[in-house]
Amino acid sequence: MNFAVERDLTDPGGRFAIVASRFNEDVVKALVAGAFDAFAKHHIHKERVDVVWVPGAFEIPLVCRKLVGTEPYVTGNYAAILALGAVIRGATPHFDAIVRAVTTGVARASFESGVPVIFGVLTTDTPEQAWERAGKGGGNKGYDAALAALEMVHVLQKLDR
Repeated sequence: MNFAVERDLTDPGGRFAIVASRFNEDVVKALVAGAFDAFAKHHIHKERVDVVWVPGAFEIPLVCRKLVGTEPYVTGNYAAILALGAVIRGATPHFDAIVRAVTTGVARASFESGVPVIFGVLTTDTPEQAWERAGKGGGNKGYDAALAALEMVHVLQKLDR
């Protein structure tokens, strides 16, 4: 049996969450605004989107795991979660450790729960590169992450049928 799952960006129902890092907060606020723009354009009202701010990118995976219900005593209530942050390379290897930890943690939260956890954490060499990716419309990776969330919810819904 052949079938194809096509891109679908209509409202899939349910609630969404954004886990956002306060480190490099101005850039991340632009990513969050981009995500809300994408949701609004696709008829997801802001009342259906919860935002949890965490100190830095390193803390994003733990909160994502809580929100998807993979921690004890927590029930997942979200169709998808966006992990938004900005890690900008400095003069030490700290960048590599943070990027590796947040990437692995976000992926694990998604794999272990079956809930789409979209990786929208910028990993750039300079602040200018971060701002290029936090721009308006199609140049905003928060916007793109929200679209990816909508699409993945539909993909999983169709595969479950």
